[in-house]
Amino acid sequence: MVESAYATSRYKAPEIEHLYGPNVHLLDDPLAWTQLARLCARDTVQPEVGQLVRTLYEKLAQVVVASEFPRTRVAVPTRMVIKSPEAVYRGVALEPHTKCVTVGIARAGTMPSQVVYDLMNQVIDPAGVRQDHLFMSRATDADGKVIGATWHDAKIGRDVEDRILIVPDPMGATGSSINSALTHYKTRLEGTPRSCITMHLIVTPEFVRNVLKEHPDTIIYALRLDRGLSPSKVLATVPGTHWDEEKGLDEHQYIVPGAGGVGEILNNAWV
Repeated sequence: MVESAYATSRYKAPEIEHLYGPNVHLLDDPLAWTQLARLCARDTVQPEVGQLVRTLYEKLAQVVVASEFPRTRVAVPTRMVIKSPEAVYRGVALEPHTKCVTVGIARAGTMPSQVVYDLMNQVIDPAGVRQDHLFMSRATDADGKVIGATWHDAKIGRDVEDRILIVPDPMGATGSSINSALTHYKTRLEGTPRSCITMHLIVTPEFVRNVLKEHPDTIIYALRLDRGLSPSKVLATVPGTHWDEEKGLDEHQYIVPGAGGVGEILNNAWV
């Protein structure tokens, strides 16, 4: 017999209201907001920084996998089946043959990518799970304005055919690194990704605009939207209402309120 209560899943993570479009998911999670505020505080250092980043990405990864990965019906005998033939879980689970790749952008994205990679290996067939590594930095002009991303090195698999492509990068500031990575994966590797998902602790309105302008099919997940340099009248409105007036980056393209240099803080390396 089929248990009707678990025949389908309507899972959807709670989100704050916004007008950025259906591909943007800004989570409504007071616990995560509390932990993220602690992470961003001036007096928070290692090892607490690393612990908080790991905890927040474990939470975010669970939401993304539950929301975006394909599902299937399963029938799994439990240990009780030796006493009762009805002891079989019949219901929805993740499709085990899903293929995916998580991309670690050094330095801030290294740990988040590992967290995502570990979770995917637990819940789907590890044979279809891959982790790639990119080494890049923001490129700036003479005035310190970000004009793109510079690649230094990479360790990347050959194909992305039918793979879910995930890029976990804590700070979504300008979008230059994400856009560079997405362009590479879409144009330089074999095949076409099944979907492209980015995962962030914080994003700015500028990031969302820039990424969706260049890669409109991208699915963006974030725990917090920072637009702290916007006019007061804009801050009083639903995010996206006055998108052109929203501002979350200072003159050097750092996020406000933000968290400072997460890559530097995570590694205690201030270069």
